[in-house]
Amino acid sequence: MFSRFMPKEGKFFEIFNAHAKCLVDASHDLERLVNQLDEAEVHKKNVQLKENQADKLTHETIDLLHKTFITPFDRDEIHKLITTMDDILDLMEDVATAVWLYDVRSLTPEAGQLARICVGSCEQVAQAVALLKDMKNASAILAICAVIDRLETEADGLLRAAISQLFREEDDVKSLIKHKAILELLEEVTDKCEDVANIIEGIVLENA
Repeated sequence: MFSRFMPKEGKFFEIFNAHAKCLVDASHDLERLVNQLDEAEVHKKNVQLKENQADKLTHETIDLLHKTFITPFDRDEIHKLITTMDDILDLMEDVATAVWLYDVRSLTPEAGQLARICVGSCEQVAQAVALLKDMKNASAILAICAVIDRLETEADGLLRAAISQLFREEDDVKSLIKHKAILELLEEVTDKCEDVANIIEGIVLENA
């Protein structure tokens, strides 16, 4: 009876795109942090700012779900998509905070490579999200998801090689623990991007 008074679709895609922009911007801030450790606190604050902005967009999406009668696709999928995208930002904030709290003065070259992969993965997520409003883009979206999967595989291999080298060459236990933790967090960012890609792939396969 009251459904006629409820919004029929809302601005879900606008919010998704705004959230994805926070994601990409934060990934660039994270890469700057990894490459400019002398300015770690500044870059950490920038990552946190983007995470806070994205958090508000996540809450806005969830609120909109309760107020919208007809959604563009399954409610659970919308919830999973926005919250998993938010998880990516949480992980990037974890990396930035760890670097700053541990007072890290140097990082391995692999950390820089992983940060670049994080940027690439986030950019691909944003591209896929931007195409979701039209299921005629299904093949293009699935191709982007495949790229995200390949980037995660690359990051996973890089992490294994980096940790193997750490245990062979790093004698200082504290330093080893710091480097290992940061490398693993960076790789987790790409894992979470793959999770988003899997959610998007499911949405496409169910709705195209």
